[in-house]
Amino acid sequence: MFFAVEAFFCSLCTAIPSYAMQHSLSEETQRRTIEAERSFIDRLWEATEQVIIGQRQMLERLLIGLLTKGHILLEGMPGLAKTLAIKTLSQAVDARFSRIQFTPDLLPADILGTMIYNPAKAEFTVRQGPIFANFVLADEINRAPAKVQSALLEAMQERQVTIGNDSFRLPEPFLVLATQNPIEQEGTYPLPEAQVDRFLLKVKIGYPSQTEERLILRRYLDGEMPEVKKVVSTETLLKARDTVKKVLLSEKIEQYILDIIFASREPARFGLAQLAPLISYGASPRATLALAQASRALAFIRGRSFVAPEDVRDVCFDALRHRIGLTYEAEAEGLIQENIIERILQTVPIP
Repeated sequence: MFFAVEAFFCSLCTAIPSYAMQHSLSEETQRRTIEAERSFIDRLWEATEQVIIGQRQMLERLLIGLLTKGHILLEGMPGLAKTLAIKTLSQAVDARFSRIQFTPDLLPADILGTMIYNPAKAEFTVRQGPIFANFVLADEINRAPAKVQSALLEAMQERQVTIGNDSFRLPEPFLVLATQNPIEQEGTYPLPEAQVDRFLLKVKIGYPSQTEERLILRRYLDGEMPEVKKVVSTETLLKARDTVKKVLLSEKIEQYILDIIFASREPARFGLAQLAPLISYGASPRATLALAQASRALAFIRGRSFVAPEDVRDVCFDALRHRIGLTYEAEAEGLIQENIIERILQTVPIP
């Protein structure tokens, strides 16, 4: 009996280092896979930075959308290179790009396509609209009426379009990059909260630094506008999406994400009772998924095989600012969603 027990413990002792070694090898294999699959990102940075000076965070968020099948809403003052950044990124990827300039007289058929009658053949044929592209730039989306916005957002969600009696799948990858101007209200149709919630991230664009603006000034005065080369194929992007899903999201990080989300719904439970009168509604379950997906993609972009707390904190504002509603009391105090998110991040313990 004694020898049997001794043999059991001896086998257990040899098994533990073996398991640890296998676990370590699997982590190393995963790390090398991430490094190999993300190599195209460095080529993208190099290609886009030939045209775009600064705005690295904006380009990073656009890339997160590409890697997670999520759509991005960019909000910023005119002249901050929102349209140029999207166009430059699409030029660096071997994919089809289309731009839709939203206006108050736009119709859903102008985006989706329509049936055209052919007198010679005495039949109707389908003419597909500009939404049938890999990159769709919805420029100044808040200038189009609700019916047009709804048609676009339905295509974003379902990834297909119905024209006449036929349904057509949209190409992959398919990414809608919408822009809106926050300062003009006349002649605009603000997106309802339920529709804005369809966007993975809402990114606010700020002004460049003085050094960056000096470089912009010199480049444009000299007329130096290098041609952007295609450095990434759509197949590479689709393959990278599968790799992003393998980035480790530990239970501690999962709990951290859930604590942040639930703190926006039940602030008193997290020692934030003073926020309860300021929040009309908290982040939706779609926010939980968006925060987890964006954190994974950001870890992949940074070359890590696991999600760290700083990844979650870095994308938290972009993932939640359009998913938290404020009360009239908060607006009267001049508070915005970023103030609420900042208080939550300061209070929720970091794992």
